[in-house]
Amino acid sequence: QYIYLFILYLYLSKHIVHRNLFTQRVCCKRQSHFVYIGQDISGSPVSVDVGMCRSRCGMAIRSSPEARQQEYSKHSSMLEFLRSKKMRTHDSAAPEISEPLTRLPSCGANQMCEPTGMRVERLLLFEGPREVEVIEECHCEVKLTQCIRVPALRTYYLETPYETVIDVGGCSRSKGTPEGFSCVPTKFDSALLETPNKVDVVQTVSACELKESCYRVPHVEYYYETVQHADGLKEERLKEVDVGRCSGGCTTGNRCLLRSPSDLGNCLLWSDRESSSCVPQGYESHSFINQHEQLRTFLSITSCRCQN
Repeated sequence: QYIYLFILYLYLSKHIVHRNLFTQRVCCKRQSHFVYIGQDISGSPVSVDVGMCRSRCGMAIRSSPEARQQEYSKHSSMLEFLRSKKMRTHDSAAPEISEPLTRLPSCGANQMCEPTGMRVERLLLFEGPREVEVIEECHCEVKLTQCIRVPALRTYYLETPYETVIDVGGCSRSKGTPEGFSCVPTKFDSALLETPNKVDVVQTVSACELKESCYRVPHVEYYYETVQHADGLKEERLKEVDVGRCSGGCTTGNRCLLRSPSDLGNCLLWSDRESSSCVPQGYESHSFINQHEQLRTFLSITSCRCQN
C-alpha cells in the first residue's frame, strides 16, 4: 500500500511540474489590450493595441485587431461608438465565444508575467503629437523581495534610420510590500535621443524607493543670490533649492469604457487617462535678494497628498 502511494505521489508531482512548465511557455504571452487615445487630425477616433501580459490562463477569445479597428472607424466619435455598441448589446442574443476559465497563473510560483520588449509609437492627434508605449513580448520574471531599479528597454523610431534602444529603467514590483506602499522612482536622469527633426531628451529612472502611492520627489532649481557682507562688500552666489514636486497617482473611478456583454470582468476598451490627483500638502517659503537687488520669494513642496 505504501509503495502504491509513493508511486502515485511521484506521478502527481511529475504531472504538476509538467503543467507548470506548460503554463509558463504557453500562458505567459502578449494579448490585445486596446486603449482609446483620442482623435486624429481628421476627427476620427484612434485606438491603439498597447498589449498586456496575461497574468492567468483561460482568458476570453476576442475579435481580431483589424476587425475592431474597422468597427471604431465607422463612427465619427468615441461617444457615438459606445452608444451604438450598447444598442447592439440589447438586440444581439449571441454571446462572445470564450474558453473555459481555468484561472491558472500564467507563471510559476514567485514569478510574474512581465513585458520583455516595448516600443514607443508616435501618433499625430488632433491635440498634437502623442507617444504611446506598446508591449511587444512577455516572459516570466522572478518576483523580487527588495525595492530596486530594474532595466526597462524601450525602442524608439522602430524600423527607421533613427531606431534607438534606451534603458529608461523602472522599479521592481517587490512582493511583501506593505499595504498602501509601492516601489516607485525617486531619482531621475536623462538620455539624448536623435530624431529626424532635433535631439530629444528622454527621462530615465536612476533610483527607486518604497513610498506611498502619492509622494514627494526631489526637484532642484538654481537661482542667483546677492549677499551683503558686514564690511559692505556684495557677493553673488548660486543658490540651490530643492523645490520638490508631487508624483504618483490616486486611483479613483473606473477607466474601462466598454465591457464584454457576456463577461463583465472583461474590459474591451480602456481610457488612457490615469486618475492622478496627487497634489502638494505642505510647503515652506524661501526668500533671497536677486541680481537686481530685489527681494524674491518662492515656495517649495514639503509633502503631498491625494486630493478628494
